[in-house]
Amino acid sequence: MTIGEKKLKQKTFIKEEMDRQLPKGESDRIWKAAALRLDAILERYKSIPKAQHMHTYNFIFPAAAVYLTLKESMDGQKAYGIIENAAAANCAEINLRLVKLMKFPGMPSLFICAWGPVSRTMFGPASGFQNVFYPKKKGEYRMDIIACPYHRYFNELGCPELTKIFCDNDERTYGNLPGIRFCRTTTLGTGGERCDFLVQKR
Repeated sequence: MTIGEKKLKQKTFIKEEMDRQLPKGESDRIWKAAALRLDAILERYKSIPKAQHMHTYNFIFPAAAVYLTLKESMDGQKAYGIIENAAAANCAEINLRLVKLMKFPGMPSLFICAWGPVSRTMFGPASGFQNVFYPKKKGEYRMDIIACPYHRYFNELGCPELTKIFCDNDERTYGNLPGIRFCRTTTLGTGGERCDFLVQKR
């Protein structure tokens, strides 16, 4: 099994959406072709820092490989819809788990406190992001992302429109959590100069 096949095996939610919208034989054919394309993308970017692999190898490159392969068999709008629907379904499951978690006493406060160390590690310079971190205030966390690997690599791979899906995933995941207010006004994926994050305790 190639690395591309292994990575796509972790993206069953995308394959499920493809199976829902396409005949099974066509879906299987496109999936196999996408694995080959993913192998080629991974070879092209084999020299990128390992700290970026969490985003590139696990999210950016698999999504691009499937989307670009889908576009060879259908119009771009339908291909985009498959990736977007799959992302929305996956985020809904994550959101449901977080909603249950936020109902425990004290969890909203702990959730906000965790944003600082988590974002500096997972979404910091070593991972390919450029950030503006604002002074800490009680009951809230605020930062801006002014450059990110999603925006960069989707552009380089010829599918910049996918950036919006991953920006929207934040809203899908954090937008309706009990005791939490997630506010965003602009994103790189919609042509903005930054993705702003404001997480507040209600």
